[in-house]
Amino acid sequence: MDTINTLFLLTGFLIALSVVASRLSSMMGLPLLLIFLGLGMLAGEEGVLGIEFDDYSLAFLIGHLALAMILLDGGLRTRLKTFRVGFKPALSLATLGVFMTSGFVGVFAMWIFELTLVQGLLVGAIVGSTDAAAVFSMLSGRGVHLNERVSATLEIESGTNDPMAIVLTVLLVEFLVGDIRGPLLTLMFLVFQFGLALLIGLGGGWLSAKLLRWLDLAPGLYSLLALALGFCVFGATSFLGGSGFLAIYLTGLMIGNQPGRHLNFILPVHDGLAWLSQIGLFLILGLLVSPSGLMDYALPASLVALVLIFVARPLAVLITVKPFFRFRWREIAFISWVGLRGAVPIVLAIFPVIGGVENSALYFNVAFAVVLMSLLVQGGTLPLMARWTRVELPTAMAPNHRGPLGILPENDYEMFVYQVDNQDLDDVPIRLLRFPSGAIISALFRQHAMLHPKGSTRLKFGDVICVIGRSGDLPALNRLFSGEAKLKRERAFFGTFTFDGDALMRDIASVYGLTLSPGESEMTLGEFVSLRVGGHPVVGDDVDWHGIHWVVSEMDGNRVTRVGLRLY
Repeated sequence: MDTINTLFLLTGFLIALSVVASRLSSMMGLPLLLIFLGLGMLAGEEGVLGIEFDDYSLAFLIGHLALAMILLDGGLRTRLKTFRVGFKPALSLATLGVFMTSGFVGVFAMWIFELTLVQGLLVGAIVGSTDAAAVFSMLSGRGVHLNERVSATLEIESGTNDPMAIVLTVLLVEFLVGDIRGPLLTLMFLVFQFGLALLIGLGGGWLSAKLLRWLDLAPGLYSLLALALGFCVFGATSFLGGSGFLAIYLTGLMIGNQPGRHLNFILPVHDGLAWLSQIGLFLILGLLVSPSGLMDYALPASLVALVLIFVARPLAVLITVKPFFRFRWREIAFISWVGLRGAVPIVLAIFPVIGGVENSALYFNVAFAVVLMSLLVQGGTLPLMARWTRVELPTAMAPNHRGPLGILPENDYEMFVYQVDNQDLDDVPIRLLRFPSGAIISALFRQHAMLHPKGSTRLKFGDVICVIGRSGDLPALNRLFSGEAKLKRERAFFGTFTFDGDALMRDIASVYGLTLSPGESEMTLGEFVSLRVGGHPVVGDDVDWHGIHWVVSEMDGNRVTRVGLRLY
């Protein structure tokens, strides 16, 4: 009984401490995952609490469960529309990119640790893939708003590149322990890993989405059913020889892109489950490592990490993305920098331990050191690099709170809560507001008192307004209630003047005295910018033409609807 009580006490204490310590991330700029790892090490056998934990099999099991939940949540939040700009480059990075990164790092590891070629390549394979937990948490938790082309590529890559790293790791471990596969078996292994994951993940996800939408359940049960179905897909795919990690990510993708009231209950719960998974996983991995053993490999492992960060990852991105896809050099630079390593390399480093590979401690400690270096160097400088490479967009105006009303199964009405921060709205009667049709003000709060708004009611600075509308009304509502500070930031980025994407280029050229080629005269501004960008434009793309920056400010699918004019 004392053991059970102690387990509850320590588990609760460590999780609570991790949540509270997460405040350090915003105060000191430290990556959250690094804090969780550090707390795990402090609680370990050589730390303050002295907890002895060396069960690699249990850590391996916990790692699989946690990564499955993290990838499911990542899929739930990835919109299919982002695949139009991010899928092909992400797939290239998730396959050829991982292979090349592993090869570059493996050759260097062979030299620095005096290993055989296969042993060095195993080090490279273990640390070769980016980590979904690290990427998802960094992009969402650091308040960095990237342009869609870059963010979609990074998120899809991190969610789909685990199979290649797992395949390479398993093949090399089997080679080192003498269980060598022939070329045909290796090819079949690769086909099964990716093929079954695609088939079962997409099929199981589609069926799961239909089931969740069809069933009428208590609100709290939707998230549990989604998790259970995701685990079923993961288990079935892995049992048949496919990649469970890719399959559960695709399952989340299919569920998250099926509209319905079930998503209102699933997403908030899975957000908490993903955080719990990250905290638990990194605490366990922190407990597993021995700081004294880590120090034995610290210097050469740090050199491996630097080669990975500054040589292998940039070369892999340059070779697999730049020649085939229209990315700007600054976007290539940022994608190269955000090759974050996290839990996946450490979990993969347990493979040699369980498989009985000689000198398995080297693989685990090197992987751990590489992850620490990656989170510290790359994760800690992510906001700075986003600004330096100019892939960051100004924070978009959004309601302070929003929530569905549960009236309709699809395209439901929502409650949007705004605070009047725009000085231009001070003392303006409500009837003069340019509201989107179908949206109404349901309540108005002033100095903690609720007022019943009428057309003659005059707004005051600091009022809180509750608006009922649909998600399609958000762009107009956001523009209406944008505060002065946010408006200035948006104007500095997109320009003071904006034009409709359907405006004809000949009209714009005549106003500004610009020269057009014969084929450009009949184009719309949106078509002109899309052509100059090279297809698949995203918000934030800018075209320098005649000394003027034409910046895409609004999109509707693949069509440019608004373009800003910036003179610098």
